[in-house]
Amino acid sequence: SSGNPFRSVLRSALLLLTLMFHCVELLCQPAHCTSVTSAKVAVNGVHLHYQRTGEGEHAVLLLPGMLGSGETDFGPQIKNLNKKLFTVVAWDPRGYGHSRPPDRDFPLDFFERDAKDAVDLMKTLKFKKVSLLGWSDGGITALIAAARYPSYINKVVIWGANAYVTEEDETIYQGIRDVSKWSERTRKPLETLYGYDYFTKTCEKWVDGIKQFKHLSDGNICRHLLPLVQCPTLIVHGEKDPLVPRFHADFIHKHVRGSRLHLMPEGKHNLHLRFANEFNKLAEDFLQ
Repeated sequence: SSGNPFRSVLRSALLLLTLMFHCVELLCQPAHCTSVTSAKVAVNGVHLHYQRTGEGEHAVLLLPGMLGSGETDFGPQIKNLNKKLFTVVAWDPRGYGHSRPPDRDFPLDFFERDAKDAVDLMKTLKFKKVSLLGWSDGGITALIAAARYPSYINKVVIWGANAYVTEEDETIYQGIRDVSKWSERTRKPLETLYGYDYFTKTCEKWVDGIKQFKHLSDGNICRHLLPLVQCPTLIVHGEKDPLVPRFHADFIHKHVRGSRLHLMPEGKHNLHLRFANEFNKLAEDFLQ
């Protein structure tokens, strides 16, 4: 009865519990679920760090650029790519991000090594097949992986990538050797992640590492592998990219059979961050 204070309290408590349960239920629907797990797993003699989110059938690996990691390079993709359709994994290549030790080094086959690490990581995580979203160096890695492991790669999206190194590229690389000249917005996350010393030294090592290809025939990084890429491939290029000239996107488009080239007139090198919504929709539509 209304005169029983205990029953009144019990009814209020039950109502509160019902509301709380309903809220939790809503939060855990796939469309709302934003949980991201971080872990490390042993692959090819190192412990590789990755972040994972979503529960879709379509596995997608995000491959960062030079010095990059999942958290510094792909915030809007980890957060907003469709979690019903995709299971999204963002990795830190060996020597980058939280995949340390070892320190990053740049032998002549470092892109090939990254491609094998990336594929073996996804196989270790028990994915049967995977699509790749590769930015900059990660785009080069994605192309190599698609050429080397054609039966394992579903689709590829790349942007800011190149298949060879020219004199013009070498001049651009020398311009970014000194990280103190970088914009604070670009520099700060990496400085926070690595500490100033590791950041500056590794950037210098990267410039020396990428310059090695200039001395090979035709500046070759992976141009010989492009005809071996069999999967559907989308090349996105920012027309205002100060680091990777347009001719690189055109070359990859010409030599990857059946590839599509999408130009973003206002896009720069980090077009997936600057125009995240537009890029995410483009990638999702292509992957579907």
